[in-house]
Amino acid sequence: MKNKRMFWNIVEKIETLIDSGAYPPGSRLPPERELAESFSVSRPTVREAIIALEVRQRVEVKTSSGVYVLEMQQDKQESKPVSAFELTQARALIEGEAAALAAMTITEAELAKLKLTLDAMQKGINADQADKEFHVIISNATRNNAVSLAVENLWRLRDSRDEIKAAYKNVCSQSDSDRLEEHRAIYTALANKDSQAARSAMHHHFNRLINSLFEVSEAKALEEVKRKSSETRGLYSLNHLVS
Repeated sequence: MKNKRMFWNIVEKIETLIDSGAYPPGSRLPPERELAESFSVSRPTVREAIIALEVRQRVEVKTSSGVYVLEMQQDKQESKPVSAFELTQARALIEGEAAALAAMTITEAELAKLKLTLDAMQKGINADQADKEFHVIISNATRNNAVSLAVENLWRLRDSRDEIKAAYKNVCSQSDSDRLEEHRAIYTALANKDSQAARSAMHHHFNRLINSLFEVSEAKALEEVKRKSSETRGLYSLNHLVS
């Protein structure tokens, strides 16, 4: 993604090295200076990447000792399943405030990038990816790494759970025009530097989304009831006796 901050690239590179076994759990990462030279970036960029890795619980920073790789807590994550409804509610709460904060700090360059994602959605060019970029640009525009990381993690959860991907696919494919108009409203509020309007527009977007999820869920439940009723009717029907 073109607008991705440089330190996110370093985060991904270090995570790849960790996952490949180059830095196994319990091992210490090279010093900040060595990492900066290895990735051809500044030491502050490496420092931001380490902070992000620590928030992700991939590493632990020990004062006067170094940065150590942690064991992945996959079993802990799997013990807490997340539904599409829970994810959407969390996104509304976090991204609503992100939009309000971004309205005060977003730059003209970032607004231009948002406009490009709207154009892509309108033309149907990688619309889902453009949707993701739109939200990530806003989170980055908050100038708050914790907010940015939270939004990134919510998107990662959205893209990694099959049941959530299926639920979102069902509603997004049916409402491209609604999605575009809602994103335009968010963009307009941000361009006007109106925090309250940005928060409201983001909440409106997610409210429509979660209601669509309920409608799809209810339709599937009703279809299942009809199917079971049909099976039962066939099993106990007396039509063969009265025909």
